Amino acid sequence: MGKRVAVVLAGCGVYDGSEIHESSAVLVHLSREGAQAEVYAPDVDQMHVVDHAKGQPTQEKRNVLVESARIARGNIKDLAKLDAKGLDALIIPGGFGVAKNLSTWATQGKNCIVSKEVEDVLKAFHAAKKPIGLCCISPVLAAKIFPGCELTVGHDTECEKWPYAKTAETMKELGCKHVNKHVTEIHVDVKNKLVTTSAFMCNAPIHEIYDGIGKMVKEVVRLA
Repeated sequence: MGKRVAVVLAGCGVYDGSEIHESSAVLVHLSREGAQAEVYAPDVDQMHVVDHAKGQPTQEKRNVLVESARIARGNIKDLAKLDAKGLDALIIPGGFGVAKNLSTWATQGKNCIVSKEVEDVLKAFHAAKKPIGLCCISPVLAAKIFPGCELTVGHDTECEKWPYAKTAETMKELGCKHVNKHVTEIHVDVKNKLVTTSAFMCNAPIHEIYDGIGKMVKEVVRLA
């Protein structure tokens, strides 16, 4: 029997939901590892909806669970029903939805609030000493909830390759240890069982992002 891994999504699309390539990579790599993915999302309205062709917000209203169901091919559950007891690990892909729909990081940075449902789920897996995999922007959730933890969002010096490097500095301000890693690498916080990789925080070829997520997934399944 393969490991059962909860995958929490934040919508559908990089600018207002879960990053689709990251989410797909997580599901593909879980399948390759013989693990069973169980996909969840909160049944709440998105902070806003972004026209991905124009990169501009629209007047539409969309629901995070309904939009996430697109990625899950309809096989999805309300995050409120997630019970960590029956699951072996947790993975949260990135995308701005993490910073907009699962937390208020997009507007408040280190002063953000993590949604209660998301915080409860993260704390439940952490308390049970079950591994948590986070990529791209989603490590900020752990930075906020688990002070002193070790994480990577890539590099901490902003440049063309690392356009979001200031995120690392903000995580340090929260008392976390940020570890610089290349996009194909992961960082493992052994004490907290956190496995992180930078994914699209890096301006890198998509196959390198895919490979980094693969290493993250493999380690999460191993630790489970």
